[in-house]
Amino acid sequence: MLQDIRVQAARAKRWLTLLLGCAACVFSLKAGELAVGDAVPVFSARDQFADEFHFQAGLRFLLLGFDMGASKAANLKLAALGPGWLEKQGAVYVLDIHSMPAIARVFALPKFRKYPHRIILAEAESLLAPFPRQPERFTVLVLTPTGKIKEIRFWNPASEALAARLN
Repeated sequence: MLQDIRVQAARAKRWLTLLLGCAACVFSLKAGELAVGDAVPVFSARDQFADEFHFQAGLRFLLLGFDMGASKAANLKLAALGPGWLEKQGAVYVLDIHSMPAIARVFALPKFRKYPHRIILAEAESLLAPFPRQPERFTVLVLTPTGKIKEIRFWNPASEALAARLN
């Protein structure tokens, strides 16, 4: 009888260890994602004209594009708003191009240069890795004056106006 209790206890301990290990894996996958209250990491990148951009506190909004379809729709909407519109809103547009093949960049960069708005090009995968994202949507981070995330919103440029996300 005592032997049965020991066997059952050992099984329970193994299951608990397995369960805790799985939970740790799940939490570690989300641990790197930024959340409300976190400070936006300081980063630097170049825009479509090869001008340097340095993130610094004081921005109100950070728009992050992660896929080509959403970025095409966003570029059309932003172009319609005219030059300087993003700057007037205290917003910066960052586009993830790390997975774009070099040959595609040769054709994409001249197109990007035709837009009246500034596009910060995230060429390194690590640059935007900690930011939350949703498929076919832009991540819109509402920032505090000190550069912390006040709110996380998602914008579908194919079907929504941007002004509603920047209020």
